[in-house]
Amino acid sequence: MIAKYNAKISGTGHYVPDKIVNNFDLEKIVDTTDEWIRTRTGMFERHHASSDQASSDMAYEAAAKALDAAGIRAKDLGMIIVATVSGDHPFPSTACILQKRFGVKGFPAFDVSAGCTGWIYAANIAKQYIENDIAEHILVVGVELLSKLINWDDRSTNVLFGDGAGATVISRSEPKDISRFIDSELSADGSHYDLLMQPAGGSRTPASKESVEKNLHTVYMEGNKIFKHAVKSMYHVCDLVLKRNHLDVKSIDWLITHQANLRIIEALGKKLKIDQDKVIVNIEKYANTSSATIPIALDECIRNSKIRHGDIVLMASFGAGLTSGSLLMRL
Repeated sequence: MIAKYNAKISGTGHYVPDKIVNNFDLEKIVDTTDEWIRTRTGMFERHHASSDQASSDMAYEAAAKALDAAGIRAKDLGMIIVATVSGDHPFPSTACILQKRFGVKGFPAFDVSAGCTGWIYAANIAKQYIENDIAEHILVVGVELLSKLINWDDRSTNVLFGDGAGATVISRSEPKDISRFIDSELSADGSHYDLLMQPAGGSRTPASKESVEKNLHTVYMEGNKIFKHAVKSMYHVCDLVLKRNHLDVKSIDWLITHQANLRIIEALGKKLKIDQDKVIVNIEKYANTSSATIPIALDECIRNSKIRHGDIVLMASFGAGLTSGSLLMRL
């Protein structure tokens, strides 16, 4: 089917909680050191939500900024999609709660669960609706509150995660506008679903006294195996969209990848043979905020004028599932 319109990002916003937890703070409560964390992950700080904050609260703050940047109001939206694995509740969707917060109704609102690739998946869904004239403006939010899912007894994961939200308004691009989504690629390999998961809380292992005592409601990850899949899968989806559009990395102004680990980011950049100065990295400030990492980085770079109107940006992520995806766009 030939698209009727192009889609573009018309506004961005992000929010992180006030509380900052740095590596030296973690040294006091878990068996780790600043040197160990920096060397293996590139992280120094992460933001943790307060006890009374939920994912929808962070999503609302980021979304309000994105709507303002796009110059529209919530009533102008035709859809809300929230990418998260740490929503307010198992159901209903955090998107419906966000819809209520904005005082609007009468259009679709739903969540997408694709792990850290969630925002890429959600943005691609929005792209299809915009291109086929089903909506003019769609709010897409990546939000995670992972500090409440941390297993503090697991030294390999308890330093990795932060909380935050990144929001984007995806809108119809007018014919004269150079801004547009150029291409995208989504993929998944369910054969490795058990490498990164929250083991309990669903129908496979319902909540029980035993599941709580065993910390099965927290993040479980086999990091070394994930690393290899991450680099390989992100390279694959990036390479596909570049070749499909007869582009090479020299045509790309910026590469924004999921901020999971500095070694992964550097390995992907090296494999793509892209100038490291074009690779966006903010992992030292926020750690891994899962589906929020890319929209947070995008908003930061737009607001500080690092990324400018007309720049070509390639984005890529991987996550639980295992999922992967890329987006190629001109801002």
